[in-house]
Amino acid sequence: MMKPLFFTNITVPVPKKEIYRRLGYRDSVTKIALRQKQEIEHYIDEAAAMIRLRGASRRIPVHKATRAYVALKGDIVFRSKHVAAILKSAEEALLMGATCGSTIMRAIKKYTASGNIIKAVVFDAAASEMADAGLDWIMRYVNQDLTRQKKYLGRKRFSCGYGDFGLVYQKDIYRLLRLMQLGVGITKDFILVPEKSVTAVAPVYSART
Repeated sequence: MMKPLFFTNITVPVPKKEIYRRLGYRDSVTKIALRQKQEIEHYIDEAAAMIRLRGASRRIPVHKATRAYVALKGDIVFRSKHVAAILKSAEEALLMGATCGSTIMRAIKKYTASGNIIKAVVFDAAASEMADAGLDWIMRYVNQDLTRQKKYLGRKRFSCGYGDFGLVYQKDIYRLLRLMQLGVGITKDFILVPEKSVTAVAPVYSART
């Protein structure tokens, strides 16, 4: 199996549209007063400045995929119909993880404790969307390398904790990606720490199929 690739300085545009959507605002539907929008924009920029996006990826051959589970090389088995569905025709699985770091989480806790709920909520939304943007960046990076190998990355990805892909499998992904080297920990309940850290699985196909 290939060793993990580490990305210690992921730079992405701040996904403001997605942040507003996570906050509950909808284009052409929700009206925002100018002063309120300026406040939100300031908080988003402040949050983005605190986020240090880092990540890791690792490609692992798919050994067997059925409707109920997928087995990867190295005796790694994900018993999830959702994951098995996206990996059923894949040659490899791409495991990936991204983290926003601990600084933003300390700020969210600080503003929540002090009663500045609006700022805390905006910071939380910004960190969530930036973490997802980090996974998008990793997928684009990996896909460029795959193109040279006559392979390509599927568009779909699936994260632990969604559908039937239990958080318990995050333990294997955490270990295989060696996320501890990025300052990420994992609890006994398989929650990543700091909180705005995410993992996902995506399919790698051969261009010949």
